Amino acid sequence: MKTVHIDASRSYDVRIGRGLLDDCGRQIAERVRCASAAVVADDTVYALYGERVCASLEAAGVRTVCYVFPHGEKSKNLLEYAKILNFLAENRVTRADALIALGGGVTGDLGGFAAATYLRGIPFVQLPTTLLAAVDSSVGGKTAVDLPAGKNLVGAFCQPSLVLCDPHVLSTLPDPIFYDGCAEVIKAAMLKSHTFFEDLDKTSPREQLEHILEFCIAMKRDVVEEDEFDTGARQMLNLGHTFGHAVEAASNFSISHGCAVSIGMVMMTRAAVKKGYCKEDVLEQLIALLKKYHLPTEVPYPASELLDIVRSDKKTMGSTVTLIVPEKIGRCTLVPIQAVDVLDWLTAGGAE
Repeated sequence: MKTVHIDASRSYDVRIGRGLLDDCGRQIAERVRCASAAVVADDTVYALYGERVCASLEAAGVRTVCYVFPHGEKSKNLLEYAKILNFLAENRVTRADALIALGGGVTGDLGGFAAATYLRGIPFVQLPTTLLAAVDSSVGGKTAVDLPAGKNLVGAFCQPSLVLCDPHVLSTLPDPIFYDGCAEVIKAAMLKSHTFFEDLDKTSPREQLEHILEFCIAMKRDVVEEDEFDTGARQMLNLGHTFGHAVEAASNFSISHGCAVSIGMVMMTRAAVKKGYCKEDVLEQLIALLKKYHLPTEVPYPASELLDIVRSDKKTMGSTVTLIVPEKIGRCTLVPIQAVDVLDWLTAGGAE
């Protein structure tokens, strides 16, 4: 087992090891010391792993109750959030207990936000079951739900008490879900390491899963420890997200988060080339790797349809939008622009 320690407002470990899902009860009981746990999962993940997780918790002496919600981004809303809060209250969950978020990014965001606000905060544990959640959303303490106006507009910073990543669970994911998570992996390479980018190009991700997890989680740890509340360096992690979130919302969430981020990275890099921030070969190498990982690279919506969504994104500050712009593979820069200039960047990125 490998451990990445994160020293934030709440210090915690991210543990990486095969078999951790079945050992989660002992791991959680030792670290969180909760009397009982509310396991939150969507219907798909609960059918696969819910009974195993509850059995492990019960064997460690932790009483469990389970809340199961319909899978998909459309469940990440205020109504479902309120249902979880009522469930916790009806089951008399207290601050001596914990919430266990078992699943992908939607579950982690939704369950984490409930844990952050119920009784003004109870401990919670992330058990990511997708690659995207393991390398990104389960680490760093961002929790949120969506509004009709945009993604993740209501939320809180709340660091988990523990994150357990079981590569065996991730290695059995269907290809579309697995490669969806690879968009965030490629984002990490674009941000921090040309060598890691080359590793991804040379070796199948399923053959280096532990290496991928450790690199991406350690990279995010460094950024979170420097800027936990997203006022400076942490904004770099939004590479591909400003335009990607707009694509995701314009599709009514029929385009997955990873696929949207893939498109967003291409848009931003194409615009960066046209505006002189990076060379053409950076765009060519990025597109080639994304295609190798079965990720989309074409912009599916016109700039006029994406414009208002980008302007209402939570990353907009007053009349300024901060873009994360590649300079080369392994290095990006923050570029604040005026909201009136967003259309120009969208068209430069390939949105007609």
